Amino acid sequence: MGMSNLTRLSEFILLGLSSHPEEQKPLFVLFLIMYLVTLMGNLLIILAIRSDPQLQNPMYFFLSVLSFTDICYTTVIVPKMLLNFLSETKTISYNECLAQMYFFLAFGNMDSYLLAAMAIDRYVAICNPFHYVTVMNHRRCVLLLAALTDFSYLHSLLHVLLVSRLTFCASNIIHHFFCDVNPVLKLACSSTSVNRVVAMTEGLASVMAPFGCIVISYLRILIAVLKIPSASGKCKAFSTCSSHLTVVTLFYGSISYVYFQPLSSYSVKDRIATVIYTVLTSMLNPFIYSLRNKDMKQGLEKLISRIKSHMDSLSTANSMKICGP
Repeated sequence: MGMSNLTRLSEFILLGLSSHPEEQKPLFVLFLIMYLVTLMGNLLIILAIRSDPQLQNPMYFFLSVLSFTDICYTTVIVPKMLLNFLSETKTISYNECLAQMYFFLAFGNMDSYLLAAMAIDRYVAICNPFHYVTVMNHRRCVLLLAALTDFSYLHSLLHVLLVSRLTFCASNIIHHFFCDVNPVLKLACSSTSVNRVVAMTEGLASVMAPFGCIVISYLRILIAVLKIPSASGKCKAFSTCSSHLTVVTLFYGSISYVYFQPLSSYSVKDRIATVIYTVLTSMLNPFIYSLRNKDMKQGLEKLISRIKSHMDSLSTANSMKICGP
């Protein structure tokens, strides 16, 4: 399967994080735990927000969507990754590879846009608190979410269509643990100049636009907070932003390291950095937002309390059935 062109190419081989057989099972266990924690943590965030009336505002609306996106984001990558840890062939079909690339880019961009939407929400809440209810009403939030979703899927579709027109004749071995754009482009024997131009223009703009929005929002927030006379007021304002800033730093820091460099220099370090924004950030988001946010912590406590009481009532009902006449 080494020499092939696009008409005969039916599959790729994902090299993964490590090619050493003795490391496959420990990596499987590690990423399985991370995946389960990601699913459980983000699901609890969604349920807590949906079930608590005090969390029915734009900030937590976007957070619940972010948690759902993170679940989808990791599910696109990790299950296939886990399967390959236990498989000797580690193959992925050509169509499956393009599908994985499409949804990875779509959900990745959704994460980026949602972080920007949350920054705008914090800006309006702190800098224009009296107009917050009218500016960030539910209808506008839903329309904003719809627009972000459309942009994300169109961006993803463009890149996948450009990759689908390439021919592959040197190798079918992808030096990565999933079908990311750069490692796939490195295998192409036809010209990738159009792909690179689009990546450096449209692709860069789709990343830098939300990031620029975040930076501008927080600069305005910083100016507004510095004008608050009391120290307690400043701390309270900053506390509402600290969780979001932590996630932004993790997400954009790792993305910048991976993508803002020449295609030829893509290496093992980039695979490790990719784990940060594809798996680690999605896993840590629920902890960051719940541990550093009083309202979110209270919402989770209420949810867990309701789950426990429901389980207790089920247990009692079952006991009565067993002990009954």
